[in-house]
Amino acid sequence: MTSALLVVAFYYPIGTVLVEAVIVVDGGVTLGVFAEILRDPFYFGELARLFAKESPFAVAPDIVSSDRRLGIIGFTAYQAVLSTIASVALGLPAAYLLARFEFRGRQALRSLTIVPFVLPSIMVAVGFVATFGRNGTLNAVLGAVGLPPVELMFTLEAIVIAHVFYNAPLVARVTTAAWESVDASAVETARSLGAGPIRAFYDVVAPQVYPAVLTGAALTFVFTFGTFPIVLALGGFQLATVEVFIYRFVRDLSYAEAAALAIIELVISLGVLLAYLRYEARNTVRSRGARPLPRRSLFPSAPTARELLPRLGLAGYVVVAGLVFVAPIASMVLASVTGGDGGLTLDHYRFLVDRQRTGTAFQVRPWPAIRNSLTFAGAATLLALPMGVVVAVLTTRRYRGRKLVDAAAMAPLAVSGIIVGLGLLRGLVFGFEVWGWRITVAGSVAIVVAHAVAGYPFVVRTVAPGLAGLDRSLIESARALGASRVRVIRDIELPLVWPGVVAGAAFAFAISIGEFTATVVLATGVDAYTMPVAIERFIGRRLGPATAMGVILLIVTGLSFVVVERLGGESRGL
Repeated sequence: MTSALLVVAFYYPIGTVLVEAVIVVDGGVTLGVFAEILRDPFYFGELARLFAKESPFAVAPDIVSSDRRLGIIGFTAYQAVLSTIASVALGLPAAYLLARFEFRGRQALRSLTIVPFVLPSIMVAVGFVATFGRNGTLNAVLGAVGLPPVELMFTLEAIVIAHVFYNAPLVARVTTAAWESVDASAVETARSLGAGPIRAFYDVVAPQVYPAVLTGAALTFVFTFGTFPIVLALGGFQLATVEVFIYRFVRDLSYAEAAALAIIELVISLGVLLAYLRYEARNTVRSRGARPLPRRSLFPSAPTARELLPRLGLAGYVVVAGLVFVAPIASMVLASVTGGDGGLTLDHYRFLVDRQRTGTAFQVRPWPAIRNSLTFAGAATLLALPMGVVVAVLTTRRYRGRKLVDAAAMAPLAVSGIIVGLGLLRGLVFGFEVWGWRITVAGSVAIVVAHAVAGYPFVVRTVAPGLAGLDRSLIESARALGASRVRVIRDIELPLVWPGVVAGAAFAFAISIGEFTATVVLATGVDAYTMPVAIERFIGRRLGPATAMGVILLIVTGLSFVVVERLGGESRGL
């Protein structure tokens, strides 16, 4: 059943996108659309001349010149590289802080690194507008101390900072885990043989940590290469990435071009991910039974001069991290209760109430957006939960082909939501024929399916670690007493990993609440807009109502995250 759902909800839509890209109107198979894109400098810049069969020797000088054109694909890769570098630069100090120091609130701070996974991207974009906009919090603070204002909106810097908000915690989380698993005895052996602290770090610690850094960097590149809501809100079409143009083509009904661009994006993203996975398989250093490095107190009673310098650096890092991670959310909340004169007001929330009472059928109203978000999230969770549990069971059993099953089941993590949305639109919403019957689904059903596809891998990631750590003797004893495989899962395994199941359900619910990329494609032209879509439509007209709707979305998302923290316990696998 799970396999059938994956085929219908994921692989068939992806196949539809591929077919759309290679079939023209008259039904003939062709790669003409791909060829046009590859040879168009608008997409590939100077590299397009290579695809047009020009000599590499003639193209090379223009590629390396200072006035080279990157094209849309090149710019997308360029901003992804910048975002990756910035995320690693900000994530590594956090990993160092969490892995090497002991202080009050360390475990809570580590738990907070999971927050970006459940914060809706369009809500974060609103927070960044409220912080870095012309009349934002940052300029208000700068003006108060006599400094000139800065204009970051619709700049590459704003996009990179927003990407850092999401991905630096990811880098910190995976690197902290690797740093904590470094074998302390190996470091002590190196020091006893005469190696200094820097040499010991370079020869012993770094080889065990940098694979995790590369993991975070590879995932960051893939995520930021497929960026959409952040660029749409903070960059606009003047800084458009591949996904923004895919969305634009979908709105213009140019499905062949949208499908071709989507496939090119998918090939590049998967290529980067597969290249890293091959590297990891060959070079990752594994430590078994290692004794972790001891943590030092972050605030010793009498710090030496040598200990004081890194702590001053960490203090500066906290200031930067506060500006990047805390200020956007705080500014959004503040902007939602602030009027044009700077005084406190509830006018933005009153606007939402008035729009609900007097808005026309063609306007976005708050209650339908909230109702749709909650309904879709509930339905998507009910669909994602059994799918995730089944896949978790399959991926924690030993059998031939398990790695292939694991890769196929977790593929939605590597595929952009806009590709899934486009495939569902062209496949299920527009309909397909089976034995002479034309089968179609409503846009709202397709949205639920897209949300379930996006959420069930997180169910797998929270349930699978618990299943893998179960005492196998309990299961074997139950089977020996005559219990069926289904009975064992229902009566023994699931009760023991129930906190992980609840955590997975909360993750799936929160991800559905905040999903924007696939939803904005499938909600076009139908009365199925959600809170993130409503925020996007508000932000283009008035920031105040967008911040008010963002606060409502934050409250709903936060409540689901409370469930993760209270009921999920330590079973989280992310």
